[in-house]
Amino acid sequence: RRAQAVCIPAIHLHMTAATMQVSQKHFEKAQEQLKLLKKDPGNETKLKLYALFKQATEGPCNSPKPGMLDFVKKAKWDAWNSLGNLSQDNARQKYTELVSSLVSAESAGQKKDASPEESRRDDYETILVTTKNNITKIMFNRPDRKNAINHKMYREIIKALEEAGKDDSTIAVITGNGDYYSSGNDLNNFTNIQPGEMEKMAKDGAVLLKEFVGHFIDFPKPLIAVVNGPAIGISVTVLGLCDIVYASDRATFHSPFSQLGQSPEGCSSYLFPKIMGLPKANEILLFNKKLTAAEACAQGLVTEVFPDRTFQKEVWARLEAYASLPKNSLAVSKQLLRSMEKEKLHAVNSKECEVLKERWLSDECVNAIMSFFQKKSKL
Repeated sequence: RRAQAVCIPAIHLHMTAATMQVSQKHFEKAQEQLKLLKKDPGNETKLKLYALFKQATEGPCNSPKPGMLDFVKKAKWDAWNSLGNLSQDNARQKYTELVSSLVSAESAGQKKDASPEESRRDDYETILVTTKNNITKIMFNRPDRKNAINHKMYREIIKALEEAGKDDSTIAVITGNGDYYSSGNDLNNFTNIQPGEMEKMAKDGAVLLKEFVGHFIDFPKPLIAVVNGPAIGISVTVLGLCDIVYASDRATFHSPFSQLGQSPEGCSSYLFPKIMGLPKANEILLFNKKLTAAEACAQGLVTEVFPDRTFQKEVWARLEAYASLPKNSLAVSKQLLRSMEKEKLHAVNSKECEVLKERWLSDECVNAIMSFFQKKSKL
């Protein structure tokens, strides 16, 4: 018997080959597009992409199952193995579609960013408070006064810390607007006070300062200082209560307490010797030594220093990565670290405010501040 010829339409073969060629081309293009994504799609999506890529290029899962404790390899193996006998063509198609959806989502997000999705709170006068990308930013906003902290600003920072501690952000950041981070206490706080009002001024000032520093001690989330320029006085001392301090290389750190007849605050009398050792802390707190950013970093007050020209770009990219970490885990860990010394810090804060109240009422302090203003007026 003659074998019967099997006819396969040539046109069908041609169409199938073309379809496969286009699919392969799209698959390769999707791989290139994936590399260009700016935002991390998250671990779950990355596992899907990995599994579909392996299925598309090698077929069904063919590697031995990793050990239970090799979490990363096991997660990858499970994702690949879950695709079963999905064909390579279908895997290519699904991979391409998934990448396309990620590209579309990022493109839509960039359009939104063109008109910032930053939420800004308008009920502040001396600071700017905004929330974006899971970060609440508290910015000192008196650039014409070198971000000097007056009574109103103290109260607004307290309020902003209270709100940031309860909002949906993952971390909070404190920074300054303009050339200065902050020139510290606005010495105008001490002017135009009648002799009979001195005691009330000192008492009220000590209460306000204690509450202000207390909010740094109790802040429940990671609190990061982004020191964009010179920092003086209280803006330096509370850095010891921040979890991370990033500084521009043009920042300086100066706490001229004895020059103004005053004494340390912000828990610096306890934290600075602990951070940098007693002799170095003495130079700063007793003898008014001004530190460069590099010196502050070498002594442990600053976490890392960045060149001023790339400071904002580098720091905010890093902060956005931090803000994508699990929020509750960060908060719990921060509170655990702080809980070891919280009681001690509150006791130090109380003692420092008590001593400062006495200093403010002393002739030595009044004369030092008057001398400061006289020198300033001659400049």
